[in-house]
Amino acid sequence: MSTVAGPARRGSRGGIFQHGAWFVAPFLALYALFLLWPLASGFWYSLNETNLAGIDTRFIGLDNYREAFRDAAVWDSLGNTLKFTVMITPLIVLAALGLALLAHHIKRGKWFWRLAFFAPFLLPSAVVAQLWKWLYEPDFGLLNNTLDHRVPWLIDADWAMFSLVLTTLWWTVGFSFLLYLAALQAIPAHLYEAAALDGAGPFQRMWHITVPLLRNITGLIVILQLLASLQVFDQIFLMTAGGPNNATRPVVQYVIEQGFTSYRIGYASAISYIVFVLIVTVTLLRMWLLRTRGEKVQ
Repeated sequence: MSTVAGPARRGSRGGIFQHGAWFVAPFLALYALFLLWPLASGFWYSLNETNLAGIDTRFIGLDNYREAFRDAAVWDSLGNTLKFTVMITPLIVLAALGLALLAHHIKRGKWFWRLAFFAPFLLPSAVVAQLWKWLYEPDFGLLNNTLDHRVPWLIDADWAMFSLVLTTLWWTVGFSFLLYLAALQAIPAHLYEAAALDGAGPFQRMWHITVPLLRNITGLIVILQLLASLQVFDQIFLMTAGGPNNATRPVVQYVIEQGFTSYRIGYASAISYIVFVLIVTVTLLRMWLLRTRGEKVQ
């Protein structure tokens, strides 16, 4: 009996190791500690009226959510976030694709252009914000001196959002540019050679070969940009603090104001979960559109 039971026990123990349970256990523990637990705690806070100290916590159910849906400031800040997202996403895609095509086909100094296009992405948000605040300065800023016209870049509600979009485009386009460049280098050269032999011009080769073969990477860039834009905060807060007159205040800033300025942790958590549901919805919708389009192509 011992002879049979021994290998059986060793086999079962070996099966556990074979399936990698012990190898993924540290990751699962960290995942639960730093993601699942905060998610569950945040949802619990959203159902309570509480503060940073956790004193006088009172369960109020869905009252925070009801207040958030009636709060005009929530909708204004969410509208600013959506406006920023709609403005920056197509610009990122077009600019990144254009820069990638330029860097891919340029003959001399390829390393220099690739570095120049990607380098701004490596800068911290505080450096980018301070640099562009100097450029946008109404009286002695480089842009106004070059244009010889006093444009109120960051102090006028009609110009502030456009200024922030321009800054973000310069700062973050390098990441999408790198993705496009890697995808361009993976396209077989013989496709372009065959198309050229058939009489296709440069524009036709780009439209009928490059763009379709970059469809997947374009979808990835759009999803990543949507997720990043819906959570925008750093450069807007550092450059305009949400002004003028809250015209650029994103929803993340409003959440921080409610949680760490007004000390309404429960209400801030409720707004956060509303934004979380919005981000998940947008992501799933985009993935569904990509999947539907891929099935039609097949």
